Amino acid sequence: MLSGALIVKLREAGIHAIGFKPVVAGAYIDAKGQILNEDLETLRIASGINSHEQSLCPFVLDEPAAPHLVAQKNKVHLDATLILDEFNALTSAFDSVVVEGAGGFLVPLNDQEDLGDVAQAMDLPVILVVGMRLGCINHALLTEEALTSRQLKVAGWIANTLSSKMPSLEENIKYLQGKLKAPLLGVIPSLPEALQKRMNSPYSLEALQFAAQHLSLPKL
Repeated sequence: MLSGALIVKLREAGIHAIGFKPVVAGAYIDAKGQILNEDLETLRIASGINSHEQSLCPFVLDEPAAPHLVAQKNKVHLDATLILDEFNALTSAFDSVVVEGAGGFLVPLNDQEDLGDVAQAMDLPVILVVGMRLGCINHALLTEEALTSRQLKVAGWIANTLSSKMPSLEENIKYLQGKLKAPLLGVIPSLPEALQKRMNSPYSLEALQFAAQHLSLPKL
């Protein structure tokens, strides 16, 4: 959802932005019988394009599980070269391409490559999204360490407060501000009930706009 909010923020600033995702796992069928993915449809809504109008992901897998395992099961090879080819095609057509991860920085694609390898090849500044829950400090610090070990620039981090408030939320955010080298770009509150999404559906534009108003664009 925050990738969509970032796209909305960029487009509000007059930047022709679009979303991209290297791989997705999990699909649903909408009222028209189309096979869709929630994350991709959210990126489409943020980018202002219709379903199937533009490829935003080269690998769309049906089963909601670890992508490399679903791919193996269906005899699909998740090829980093194909991912980069589609990404490069978008960069030539748009001012900015917001790439959303898929499960985490070191999620494997195949026996040799992971999403970290793809991020290195893209060489984009990274925004770290921290879901504010128990264990988030360890997760955030380890992820920043993994990113910097691969010589990737961390442009900022976002505190996502999720649907239930974390005990000592403000104290955890303050601690991470002191430990993470990247600047805090925003604290995203829980969505109001009217903006929360239904199961098997994307986030609405209004929900993305709500999140976007709590974000600052990174200084690149």
